[in-house]
Amino acid sequence: MVKILFFAGSTRKDSINKKLAKLAEKKAKALGAIVTYLDLKAFEMPLYDGDLEKQESLPDNAKKLKKIFSEHDGFFIASPEYNGFFSPLIKNVLDWLSRSHEENEQSMQAFSGKLAAIASVSPGSLGGIRGLISLRGLLSNLGVIAMPSQLIIPHGFQAFDSKHELIDIKIDQQLQTILKLLIDMASKMNAVS
Repeated sequence: MVKILFFAGSTRKDSINKKLAKLAEKKAKALGAIVTYLDLKAFEMPLYDGDLEKQESLPDNAKKLKKIFSEHDGFFIASPEYNGFFSPLIKNVLDWLSRSHEENEQSMQAFSGKLAAIASVSPGSLGGIRGLISLRGLLSNLGVIAMPSQLIIPHGFQAFDSKHELIDIKIDQQLQTILKLLIDMASKMNAVS
């Protein structure tokens, strides 16, 4: 069975990207994946600082997250767009998790060879696409294979109904297609390794 981790690059309670990550988690579970939804608000960490790392190693929450990431075959990341880039929260989390904290540990074990589907919901008309370009680059640097297909949802405050389902059937079908592909590809990668 394939294990997929779902999270959003926002800590805001009513984040539309959290809504998307939770909806994707529910749909992936229905497709047969083992799923975990992660709220990054529960894993607060300081901004990455090399001096802090040298003095104290990784923060406890970074170690906990690294273990969680390592236990999954793939990720579904819903990131808001901040001034044309992905969220600083995601950058900080990935920066901490890419660091070694034990002797002989491979610093990229939480990422290397894993698969990711990326998505963004934005209140604007571009749907957060500019932020996904830079997120794709960062994931690649970490050894994560970002799927070619991505999901962008414009006018995000009007995208969900009262039950947090997507209103636009075409966008819902795109999400379903991306999730099926993520699960299928992660399964095949598992079989090879």
